[in-house]
Formats: sequence, structure tokens, C-alpha cells
Amino acid sequence: MIVDPIIERYMHTLAERFDHPILDEMEAFALEKNFPIVGRLVGISLEIYAKMIGARRVFEFGSGYGYSAYWFGRAVGSDGQVICTDSNPLNREQAEQYLASVGLWERVKFYAGYAQDVFGQIEGDFDICYNDADKEGYPDIWLMARERIRPGGLYIADNVLWHGRVAVEDPADTKPDWTKAIREHNRLISTDLEFDTFINPTRDGVIVARRKMA
Repeated sequence: MIVDPIIERYMHTLAERFDHPILDEMEAFALEKNFPIVGRLVGISLEIYAKMIGARRVFEFGSGYGYSAYWFGRAVGSDGQVICTDSNPLNREQAEQYLASVGLWERVKFYAGYAQDVFGQIEGDFDICYNDADKEGYPDIWLMARERIRPGGLYIADNVLWHGRVAVEDPADTKPDWTKAIREHNRLISTDLEFDTFINPTRDGVIVARRKMA
């Protein structure tokens, strides 16, 4: 655990106003299936980041069954759009069930396909590009996304501390190529002078990079 579990539990007590039966159901499904999601505290932060910059157009590299889209959907408003991607069409079906039940599906356009391919087929810039895809693709996704984030917009990526493996050499690391890719991803962003960057250590580390205004 990157943040002490006692602190995590305390922070959850301050977030009770975000409780919703569908959100509870989505989180229970993740626990049952061991499906990786950003979790409640990171989800709340995604919504707040999006609201802070008045985001109306969000692209997600890797959407699973719509957990992060739940938070972005709440933020973009009825005139906004969250473009979701996932290679598993069953995840799209499940996302529709969850998000439609809370009135958010109409704000979502969900593509069942490879995130980078979908991104290349869609025109225009974005207020937020959010990355939670396979980790070996992180550097390439950053290089793709950075060019299409509007000034003042955000690039956000999950798992950038990778259970602490980015900071140490772990002989038990079962996916060293992923660790190497995340390290390179973080280095590229942190040294990019067109962006202001910070890593929030909540959960598994969330990098937030803001494109500077011209």
C-alpha cells in the first residue's frame, strides 16, 4: 500500500456523499472478478479535475466496464462526451447497463477496439486524455495524446507508481517490461516543458499533466 490503510479509510469516511447503489455494485463486481479499477478516491479526483477545467470532451485509453467513465460522465454534463475504449465487447455491454441506469450512457460513446487505433480515427482535441490501458503502451500513448490535448487541458494516467516498482529494482517483478515502460512514460511527461506535471500518490499513483496555455 502506497498510502497507509488507516489514512485511506479516513479519506473514505469523508467521501460518503458520493455513495450510490450502482457505484457500490460496480465496485463489488471488481472485487469479485479481481478486475482492476481506479477505486472510489481516485474516481472522485477524476471528477473534480474534470470539473475544475470545465471538461466537455474526454478520451479514455482503456475503459473496462465503465468505472472511470462513471466519474467523467458526471463531470462533463449533459452536453459533454466521454469516448471510451476497450478491446472486450462484453465490457461495453456491461458499461451500458451500469451507466444507463444512472442516466450517464447518453454522454458516452463506447468503442470496442484497440484504444490507440480508435484514437487515431477520431478527430479533434480533448479536454482530458485519460490513460489506463496496458502498461507497455504507456509511452506511446503519451506521445499520441499530448499532441491533442487543448491548452489548459489534462493528461491523466493511473498506475504510474506501479506498486512502488518504479522506484526500486525488484527481482520478483513478474512484468519488468511494464515497469520499464511506466518509468519511461513518467520520465517523458516530467521532462516535457509544455506541461506542468505532478504525481498524486493516491492508490497506485495517478499522474496529472496540464498543458500550458500559449
